[in-house]
This record gives sequence, structure tokens and C-alpha cells, in this order.
Amino acid sequence: MKIIALLFILLSAQGCPDKQIKSDEVKSNFVVMDENKQYEVATFGGGCFWCTEAIFLELDGVIKVESGYSGGHVINPTYKAVCAGTTGHAEVIQITFDPSKVSFNEVLLVHFTTHDPTTLNRQGNDAGTQYRSIIFYHNEAQKQAADQAKAEVAPSIWGDKPITTLIEPFDKFYKAEDYHQNYMADNPNQPYCVYVVNPKVEKFRKIFKDKLKKHE
Repeated sequence: MKIIALLFILLSAQGCPDKQIKSDEVKSNFVVMDENKQYEVATFGGGCFWCTEAIFLELDGVIKVESGYSGGHVINPTYKAVCAGTTGHAEVIQITFDPSKVSFNEVLLVHFTTHDPTTLNRQGNDAGTQYRSIIFYHNEAQKQAADQAKAEVAPSIWGDKPITTLIEPFDKFYKAEDYHQNYMADNPNQPYCVYVVNPKVEKFRKIFKDKLKKHE
């Protein structure tokens, strides 16, 4: 299978609810220390963060996933303002992961496989710049890996379609309102979760079944 072959190569190298809660600015460090372990941080946008959060929470080696906003010009943006397209932000997730269990290249592979990077400012029926495909790199190594994945990995998955993913330096991450965090788990029967989020999660589970977290 194409995805498995890519994984082997990498290993060897809608709505906008009116409810608003003030978001917090998170000053992210590239390396997070916890009990003498080094964790890495990645920041991606790939459509609605309810979808991307639910996917990456199941990836083995991921310690934490937070939904939020990056890439805009407004301090402490709200969900309503981001959805209106007035802040310049993208809906993103900030992933803290253990690089001894999952590499940044593998994280990139999941990112490019589980959203469509060929549709400019759109994922399915979700349209607007807040849904743009984007990678915010935290250092030069992440930039180089992202550039290579965009040039080589994404086209091998999506064919000859142009890859619209933006690759930009990380600046700030604003954590989204509390009700967005762990949204799929807390709202499994919400129609958007049933008809949009869950099929994407099932696709991820099928393709990356050997990379899922083990639950006892």
C-alpha cells in the first residue's frame, strides 16, 4: 500500500456557535521537559480543528493536542471572529509528542494523509481562510522536513493536483475556547461529528492501524 511504503521511507530517513469564552495565549516552547523527557511541539492547520484534534489524539506518541488559532493579526481571537474571517487566523492544533515514539516526519505523513491539501482554503463544505492547509514550523529542522513532505510526500498521496499547503514560521498560538477542546469525545452525537469528523477518524484508524495508541 502506498501509505505504508511512504511510512517506511520516512522512518528510515459548521457552523460558528455564538458562545464565546475568552481564549488564552499559549507561549509554546519547541521542546517541553517533563520528568526528564524531551517532547516536541508541532502546529498544523488542516480544516476544522474538531477533526484534526480527534485524529491526532489517537496517534501513538502524542502526549497532548490543543485546538486553537495561529497565523492572524488579532490578539486573543474568538471563534466567532475567526469564523468570520476578520482575524487572519487559521484553525490549528498544537501537538505535543514524544519523538522517541513518533517522528516529526510521521506526524507530517498523518497530516497530509488525513486532510485534503489540494483544496485552497477549503475542506469539504468548510470554506474560508480559517480552514487553510498550513504548517507552522518551530525551527529550521521542522521547516526542512515540511518542505520535503510538501514536495514529495503530499504529491505521492494526492497525485498531480497542486498542493496548497502553506509553510510559515510559528509565532503565536491562542488556545481555543474550552468547549472546543476534546470536542469529538465530548459530543459524539453532534451531527457534524457523526457525518464529518467520525469518517475522517475511521480513515485514519484504517490506514495507520499500527500507529494507534494502545488502550488497556
